[in-house]
Amino acid sequence: MRQHHTLFGMHCSLYTAKARSYLRKQGIPFEEHSVSSKEYQAAILPTVQRMIMPVIKTAQGDIVQDSADIIRHCEAHATVKYPAVPESAVLAAISHLFELFGGEGLLRPAMHYRWNFDELNLNYLRSEFRCLAPAGTSEADWPQLFDFASGRMRKAAKSFGVSDESGPVIESAYDEFLQLFEAHLATFPYLLGGRPTLGDYALMGPLYAHLYRDPKPGLLMRQKAPRVARWVERMNTAEENRVDYETASDTLVPDNDLPDTLLALMRFVAVDFLPEMLAHINFANQWLASKPDLQSGTNGLGDPTRRFIGAAEFSWRGISLKTSVIPYRFYLLHYLQDGYAQATDTEQQAIDGVFKACGLSALLSTRTTRRVARKDHLEIWE
Repeated sequence: MRQHHTLFGMHCSLYTAKARSYLRKQGIPFEEHSVSSKEYQAAILPTVQRMIMPVIKTAQGDIVQDSADIIRHCEAHATVKYPAVPESAVLAAISHLFELFGGEGLLRPAMHYRWNFDELNLNYLRSEFRCLAPAGTSEADWPQLFDFASGRMRKAAKSFGVSDESGPVIESAYDEFLQLFEAHLATFPYLLGGRPTLGDYALMGPLYAHLYRDPKPGLLMRQKAPRVARWVERMNTAEENRVDYETASDTLVPDNDLPDTLLALMRFVAVDFLPEMLAHINFANQWLASKPDLQSGTNGLGDPTRRFIGAAEFSWRGISLKTSVIPYRFYLLHYLQDGYAQATDTEQQAIDGVFKACGLSALLSTRTTRRVARKDHLEIWE
């Protein structure tokens, strides 16, 4: 029996970065293989039903797809250094908020900075994506395959709201985020204090895979937010590197006295991501209302592997955006809302106070009329 997990992904994959960082920080042994490997193609792909990453094959032989599910599987079945979700109901709610924002809310800058700066990024990306090529692919054939694969990703970038008009606004918003996170990391090594939690792992996805490693945004991060760059490096190692925090411990911030720098990051989420989430929930509810006979246990579409149900338009930082509505986001939102619902009255009051002060109350109560779950590695409506 294998004594380690196998992680299938690639280094420039956003969601693989989230899972990889978690496994390393928790000291869970694993080997990493490409999704072009024979095992993925022959055994994993038929099981997960679509070309997607990350996937782990556990030491026990279980197959788990999706970074959120990988983390929760390991929390339940492996020995971990620290729980990804804090015991405090307030800090747990903040962790779930940043899991949602990290994986979904930073997609626009991640995709913009990857695909709109070919003069700096293109040669690097050709090399990075080479691991997707099937075994035996010749160097002469690779450019055409890369153009096909990158063309799909450029199209996906547009579906996340990346355009010529939105580009300057995306850059301004991302610069604001970098400065806020940089200020927070002046005092704390991680999002919630002295050890990584769920929000750190989610933020690691875009901040490492796209915005640290790709040449254009990587240089930008090192120039404008060197503490964020060091956080990325710290999140990618098993050991705790406390060179910048000689007095730091693994203690989390007090939930009744949250630092102003953390609250500032939460207020940023309210401005940058809440309008999109509310528009997507509204779209989904109208879509569901138009399908009263939608069968439970399906995604309501002809293709059970499809991830988008349409596109919603909303106002964002003074411009209009239209972005793809992805039920997976509601799956992550359920973790925040379920945690809130399961909290005691006193804990709910504390969560209410923090989220209201940051302009995020709507995320606690605005929900889809049907829940999203995951079954057989696919998103379904319950």
